[in-house]
Amino acid sequence: MKSLKMYKDAQMKNSEFAEEYESIQPEMDVIRAIVEARTSKNLTQKQLSERTGINQADISKLENGTRNPSINLLKRLAEGMDMVLKIEFVPKKKL
Repeated sequence: MKSLKMYKDAQMKNSEFAEEYESIQPEMDVIRAIVEARTSKNLTQKQLSERTGINQADISKLENGTRNPSINLLKRLAEGMDMVLKIEFVPKKKL
């Protein structure tokens, strides 16, 4: 049985797949950061909802990638987790 990493590595050899994979990374990074921040604070989506006034269903949509957050929404989430939103630009990686 192949591991997920082995499968991804094999797929990345396909230039069309690699291009699409790279194009969604910013969104995936935001989702990953939200989930990791929330779980690092041992908060459920419901608890974060209560702290921020953001509907729990909307937090779920953010975390499963079916809703794109505004900067203001990200700031509210960060504040609800006693964190500060930091946006960073990094150099592009060459494939």
